[in-house]
Amino acid sequence: MAQHPDNIDVEIDPAHFRSVLGNYPTGVCVVTAFDQQAGAVGMVVGSFGSVSLEPPLVAFYIGAGSSSWAQIRECGHFCVNVLGEDQLELCKRIASRKEDKFHDVAHRQSDNGMPVLDGVVATIECTIESETDAGDHVIVLGRVMNLTSERDGGPLLFFRGGYGRFEQLD
Repeated sequence: MAQHPDNIDVEIDPAHFRSVLGNYPTGVCVVTAFDQQAGAVGMVVGSFGSVSLEPPLVAFYIGAGSSSWAQIRECGHFCVNVLGEDQLELCKRIASRKEDKFHDVAHRQSDNGMPVLDGVVATIECTIESETDAGDHVIVLGRVMNLTSERDGGPLLFFRGGYGRFEQLD
């Protein structure tokens, strides 16, 4: 139950909350890291954005119980791979519960030792600046140490429970 500013308890139905907020599209990213034991590890994130130019900071939100985030956290750094509109199958592969999500997934290691997925639109390499508990999620703040535009093309978007692409109206 949420606490209203007037100290009135407000109950928000989770299905209604998800439905209403599903009207706002999000980009789809894969957050990756390199674990000395497991090799490349990663997870799909649909809530990512820039936070600050000075210092350069980005953030994403992940479920508090995510085992993939636990692996990435141990590495101390991560790479945000912004997926292109043609990378839905890659998204599904990394979002799966498979043990070796990166088997046959084309990627290279960056100069900073982080997995960069082939064909992504952009990459943002970060060190973990902080984590903040936020209900059933964690807000992860990353300090940007390197970023690149990898190729032209539109991003993969998530909207109303499905995936799509961007169409410019002007």
